[in-house]
Amino acid sequence: MFKRAILATSFLCGLAGLVGCGSSHHTAYITTPLNGSVSAFRVDNHSGTFVELPGSPYQGGISPSVILVDPKQKFAYVSNGGENDVSQFKINGNFSLTEVLPRVPTGTNPSSMAMDSAGKFLYVCNSGYIGGIASNTVSVYSIDGSSGVLSPVGSPVNVGFNPVFLTLSPSGKFLYVANGAAGTISAFTVGSSGALTQIQGSPYVLSGGGAGSQGPGPNWIAINPAEKFLFVANLLSNAIGAYVINGTTGALTEVPGQPFNTGTSPSSVTFDKTGNYIYVTNLTSNNVSAYAVGKTGVPIQLGGSPYSAGSNPAIAQLDPSGQFLYVGTQAATSGGTKQMLSFYVNEQSGELTPLMGSNLASTPTSVFVLK
Repeated sequence: MFKRAILATSFLCGLAGLVGCGSSHHTAYITTPLNGSVSAFRVDNHSGTFVELPGSPYQGGISPSVILVDPKQKFAYVSNGGENDVSQFKINGNFSLTEVLPRVPTGTNPSSMAMDSAGKFLYVCNSGYIGGIASNTVSVYSIDGSSGVLSPVGSPVNVGFNPVFLTLSPSGKFLYVANGAAGTISAFTVGSSGALTQIQGSPYVLSGGGAGSQGPGPNWIAINPAEKFLFVANLLSNAIGAYVINGTTGALTEVPGQPFNTGTSPSSVTFDKTGNYIYVTNLTSNNVSAYAVGKTGVPIQLGGSPYSAGSNPAIAQLDPSGQFLYVGTQAATSGGTKQMLSFYVNEQSGELTPLMGSNLASTPTSVFVLK
């Protein structure tokens, strides 16, 4: 069965002008499932370096995989792949975390989560296969605006085999799921209650494989802010898929010429703040590829790309300001160092400038950066 790579599933001033642009730092949370914890870091606004906060890390469930924070930054939610549930944490005034029990059951191996921009609904991708039983579903939860408590919305929705990643479109109208072992993308409209309705034509079979086979191994999905283009990182085919989103129906149409070549084992894909550039982490060629996205959706690799990115870069997460790109590395090879790397993003050209790297005690699988 296809197994998704372990991933680190988040000041409009110039770099030199960051001094005096408000606070000198902000906060980020990182999940590290191998030591079963969530770590909190102070991120320097000048250098992009990560310094762990006193009292961190915080223990929760077994094998935490993804962390999300609600828009008011009151609560954090962590999917626990090793025990099939979601933990809720209260974010304290000093940014420490306190778990709020009980944990909420999910399907088998919750591997990815998405939250709407209003913080009303949480979507959980259940990718696991244990004892001959596969979930292959998406669970939907409503979020209580006061307590942050999760409540199921209907029954879990069936998707393709081994769903490994899901994301909402920026408007919250559509939800897309990467089905890793099926080689497909499932697409849904999102109702006012949070309920999902499958879009006609879904699931979409990706180039390089048919439904029911591993195919290209879709591993990550990114949608541009204008909600016009969807890109998918195909881990097994060394390429990214590109699609045009129908703004009314959410249906997908292939961009001519796709899929487009990347480095080896592209594990994640991320748009910049403008939607004009994308960044792809190449897990086994140890670099990040950068592309300009044209009006038709065709990516054109930037000069200077790819950029060296440590040992086994797994995720590229844009800072909320749009000024930094953070890359988490797995360091799967012997002697490699697990890191959170920082790059300065030139908003005009899309080019990256490497900054400081911060060593981590364990492999990161997701990062969420507070505003």
